[in-house]
Amino acid sequence: MISLQFITHQTEKYSYLESACMALEGGCKWIQLRMKEATPDQVKAVALKLKPLCEEQEAILVIDDHVELAKELGLDGVHLGRMDMPVAEARKLLGEGFIIGGTANTFEDVQALYVAGADYVGIGPFRFTTTKKNLSPVLGIDGYQSIIQQMKQASILLPTVAIGGIAYEDIPAILATGINGIALSGAILQTQNPVEEMKKILAL
Repeated sequence: MISLQFITHQTEKYSYLESACMALEGGCKWIQLRMKEATPDQVKAVALKLKPLCEEQEAILVIDDHVELAKELGLDGVHLGRMDMPVAEARKLLGEGFIIGGTANTFEDVQALYVAGADYVGIGPFRFTTTKKNLSPVLGIDGYQSIIQQMKQASILLPTVAIGGIAYEDIPAILATGINGIALSGAILQTQNPVEEMKKILAL
C-alpha cells in the first residue's frame, strides 16, 4: 500500500501548498498535509486547494490530526500522532471508508494501533529531526529491525512507514529491515531541486 509518503512542511522558501505541489510534480502518490502551527481554517484552505491536485495525479491525501476536516472535505484519510485523537475514536467518526494512520515509537505502540484498527503505522523517528517537537527516542536501523521482528512474531500484518530525519542514502538500508515505506519532508525540500529529488528517490 505504501512506498513514499511526503509530509508537507513550510520553509523560508516554500509554503505548505508549494511543497505538496512539488512532491506531486515529482511523481509522489501519497501526501500527508501536516500544518502543526496552523488554525483549522488555515488547514482547510490549503486542503481545499490540494484535494483536486491530488485527485488529478491519482494521489492519496491524508491530513494530520484534523479528523473532522478529513470527513467534512472527503479526503482519503487522517494521520494521528500520539497526542491526537485515539485511532478507535477516529474510526467511529469516520467509518471504514477512510485511511487512518498512527504514529508509533515502540512495538507496544504498534500493537495498540493494530488493535485500535489503524490502516498503517508511521514508525519513528529514524534520527533526530527539526520538523518535530517533543521527539520520541530515536530508533535507527536496529530499532526498526527489532520492531519488524516483533511484529512478525505477533503476526501483526500492518503496513509500516519509517519517518523522521531520513536522508536519500538511508533509504535502501531502512527498506531492507522489512519496512514498507518511507515518509520524507526535509530531505526533499532542502535540496536545490525538490521535484528532481522526488523523482530520484522514487527511482530507487
